[in-house]
Amino acid sequence: MDFKTKIEKAAEERNSRIVLALDLPPEKPYEILLSKAIKILDGTNDYVCAVKINRQLVLPLGLFRGLQTVICVAKDYELPLIMDCKINDVGHTNEIIARYYFEAGFDAVTANPLVGWEEGLKPVFKLARENGKGVIILVYMSHKSTDEGYGRSVKDKKTGSLTPQYQIFARKAVEWNADGAVVGATYPEKIVEVKQIVKDKVPIYSPGIGFQGGKIEETVRAGADYLIVGRSITLAKNPAEATKKIRDTVNSVLAGF
Repeated sequence: MDFKTKIEKAAEERNSRIVLALDLPPEKPYEILLSKAIKILDGTNDYVCAVKINRQLVLPLGLFRGLQTVICVAKDYELPLIMDCKINDVGHTNEIIARYYFEAGFDAVTANPLVGWEEGLKPVFKLARENGKGVIILVYMSHKSTDEGYGRSVKDKKTGSLTPQYQIFARKAVEWNADGAVVGATYPEKIVEVKQIVKDKVPIYSPGIGFQGGKIEETVRAGADYLIVGRSITLAKNPAEATKKIRDTVNSVLAGF
C-alpha cells in the first residue's frame, strides 16, 4: 500500500483530516519527553489520521533508540508516520537521509524542492517509489518570513517569465508526482492558488492552525486536504478533548460545502 492510499484509508476510518504534529518542547530527563509523547498518542489516536514527527523528538530520543517506542505505538494504532526532515542537500546525501528514516519506520518524508530534481530529490523519490513510501514537498511554509524565500519572484525556465517561487514549486509537485504539498494555514490565499495548480493530483497539507494564527474554516474552505496541528493539541490541558474538538470542527466545515 502506498503512502497516499495509507493516509486516505486512515482518514476515512477515523473520519479525520488531522495530522498530529508531535513536536514537543524540551524536557529532561528525556524519559519524560518520551512518556509525554506516548500519553498524547494514546489519548488522541482516535481523532487523527497520521502523526508528523520533527527533530524535536528525533534528536533527544534517538532515531533507532527511544523514538522507536513512539514509532511502534503509532504503528500499533495503524497511524501513518511522516518525518518532517525537510530534506535539502545533494542527491546522494538526500537518499541516505531518506533511507534511514524509512528504515526506522516512517511512511513519508518532507523535502525542500529548492534543491531541484537531478542530483537533488530524484534519488529520494526513486527510493520512496521502490518502497511504497511518500514524499511531501514544501511549497509555502506557515511562518511570518516565508515570503522572503518561497514568495520571491524568479525566472521560470519553461516560460521565461517572472513567477512566484511557490507557484513553480506547486507545478513541481505535480510534475514529480509528489504525495503532498505543504502550504501554511496562515496563508489561505496561497492555498487557493496552489489548489488551482495541483487540483486533485497532489493533496495539500496545511500547518499553522491555532498558535501561528491559522483558522480552521478558512484553511478548509481554501482547499487544504489535511490540517497539521501541533501546539494546539500538545500543549492543551486535555489533548484528547482538544483534538476531538478540532476534528469535529473540520468535519462540520466539510459538511457545509
